[in-house]
Amino acid sequence: MHINRHVILLWCVCLSSGFRYVFGPVPSRRLGRSLGINNIPPKNCTYSCVYCQLGRTRNLTVERRTFIDPELILEEVSRAVERVGEENIDYVTFVPDGEPTLDENLGMLVSGLRRITGVRLAILTNSSLMYRQDVREDLRKFDLVSIKVDAVDEDVYRRVNRPHPSIRLSEVLDGIRKFSADYEGVIISETMLMEDVNDDPEVVASVADFLAGIDVDKAFIAIPTRPPAEEWVRPASEEKVVEAYEIFGDRLGEDRVETLIAYEGSDFTLTSGDVRRDVLGIMAVHPMRLDYFRDIVVKGGMNPDRLMSELLDEGLVRMVEYRGHKFLIRSFRK
Repeated sequence: MHINRHVILLWCVCLSSGFRYVFGPVPSRRLGRSLGINNIPPKNCTYSCVYCQLGRTRNLTVERRTFIDPELILEEVSRAVERVGEENIDYVTFVPDGEPTLDENLGMLVSGLRRITGVRLAILTNSSLMYRQDVREDLRKFDLVSIKVDAVDEDVYRRVNRPHPSIRLSEVLDGIRKFSADYEGVIISETMLMEDVNDDPEVVASVADFLAGIDVDKAFIAIPTRPPAEEWVRPASEEKVVEAYEIFGDRLGEDRVETLIAYEGSDFTLTSGDVRRDVLGIMAVHPMRLDYFRDIVVKGGMNPDRLMSELLDEGLVRMVEYRGHKFLIRSFRK
């Protein structure tokens, strides 16, 4: 993730001012400049995902309760917004060290935040409690909800997410459907792909079909990029990521699919004046068909064959073949 000097300075303002539950703003390709709220202490969660960067869940629970006095959180957000300035924040986002919907005060916090700021509100949830009506009602108060769907097969789901014993995948998926049916905000999804765990094309296709059925605004395909909870976890290969991207694109439309495999990227345009940097940024977001690569590099005034050779020789990109087409994708496995 690229963090510019301005954002670092803003982040330091919060960190140096005694903030315990608020951090940022930090840049996010999904959310722009996000001021984060950590409303769950580590690590209270409904899941103990094998890829979690926070390690195994110490308190596996489905009980909604008070973890932090909501007034303390609201006071910190108020100070942070005043110091940083609303114009420097795109979203105030619940992204804690556990599952944010475990907080029984979530709806109250949203109401309090609406009084404090006009900045849009977002939440990143693992979706596990969306079978509960009270959770769905709280989530409907947000402008953007990011859901996690790593598998829709019960066995794969339990191997990946290792949920609390009381949670049933069928109920979780039904809760997501009910929520999406009458939610008027933005829904995005994230699917984490791991080698020989959930990267089989049939598993990927079933997830894509489910997401198409709930009409997500954007579906992100991710890989573990930080040390996971279990040492055996490995990211899916470049070939599998390209395959998943194409499968998702078939079901959802390519305009609604992106990959999260490296740092923040740009869209299919040359924005910086540096063709090399721009195409690397694009390939961190979208596997790029070779013919598209040639077109965009020529438009940028460079020789596509020469640039491709340089990127391949330096190990910055991989060439992958899928369905008769050649793709360039940002290298992420050594």
